[in-house]
Amino acid sequence: MKILFGLISGIIFGLGISISGMMNPAKIFNFFDFFGTWDPSLALVMAAALSVTAIGYRFILKQKLPKFEAKFFLPEKKHLDAKLLIGSGIFGIGWGISGFCPGGVLPAIFIGHLDVYIFIASLVAGILSTKLLTKMLKYQVAISQN
Repeated sequence: MKILFGLISGIIFGLGISISGMMNPAKIFNFFDFFGTWDPSLALVMAAALSVTAIGYRFILKQKLPKFEAKFFLPEKKHLDAKLLIGSGIFGIGWGISGFCPGGVLPAIFIGHLDVYIFIASLVAGILSTKLLTKMLKYQVAISQN
């Protein structure tokens, strides 16, 4: 049942991304083109998503337990740190340069454009290199403390 609801949620998300046009990098580029072909629809999509999320969280978090897990998995950190700020900055720069959001590119896989696959390959390479770099830094710290 958990997998079925995950699949349904993913389909709804993909349809929302597709219908709103957020798979199209030109839509993202036009949002940032204030003095040219500015398109405010990205802000409207974000506002709608935040509204749905805020309302959903109010209802869901009133329950004692989630339906398919033993507990709620909520962020534990309550403060901003360098890792979050740097990661957010890299995410935003990547989104602005490529026009693709990692979540929004998934429904675009089926379009068949080469730039979608290049973005996904770059995304995976970035994730893997970050994991490797993090392990290497932790190892260096551990060695220097001994």
